[in-house]
Amino acid sequence: MIAIVDYGVGNLFSLTSSVQSLGAQVCVTSRAGDLRAASHILLPGVGAFADAMARLTATGLVPVLKEQAQRKPLLGICLGMQLLFAQSYEYGTHAGLGLIPGDVCPLADDLRDPALKVPHIGWNALDIAPGRETDPLFRYVHSGEYVYYVHSYYAKHCAASTLATSDYSIPVTGAVRNGFVYGTQFHPEKSGDTGLRLLKAFLEL
Repeated sequence: MIAIVDYGVGNLFSLTSSVQSLGAQVCVTSRAGDLRAASHILLPGVGAFADAMARLTATGLVPVLKEQAQRKPLLGICLGMQLLFAQSYEYGTHAGLGLIPGDVCPLADDLRDPALKVPHIGWNALDIAPGRETDPLFRYVHSGEYVYYVHSYYAKHCAASTLATSDYSIPVTGAVRNGFVYGTQFHPEKSGDTGLRLLKAFLEL
């Protein structure tokens, strides 16, 4: 059973459809018992960090997610990945789940090419970090394959956890890992066959 966390801010339909297409049983839930019973947890998210964190806190699932992250694979997607970090500087300073060391910062502040647009929207190639090619998340995915991004903030100060980046005049953190906890800034469920292969590898963890 794959649990997709429902806390009011996520693209649940396309993610559910993608996971089901891989033959997995899916439970879209805001119940602690479902997260504890699941083999894997997916934390989606779209929108603003502070609002998403407030909604997640309101469900009462924050301590459950922290507990289960020590026991089973958890994948945060897009804003869901950002929530995994210690804090975000999106319209102020806001605490995250603290499951991965690092910060979430404005992309516009760091771009070397002022002609590039923010948000960063569209397809971009993955550059898997040296030595990370053998991570099981990339069992079916290789450097140079394209994935789909939609974001205005990105993870920084997380080199030890970074699995892959994508070039947008700077290396934008694309995938991270800390123990059982994974995150992708891009949307696997919107990344075609490459995204499905990455989700397949995650579900096999």
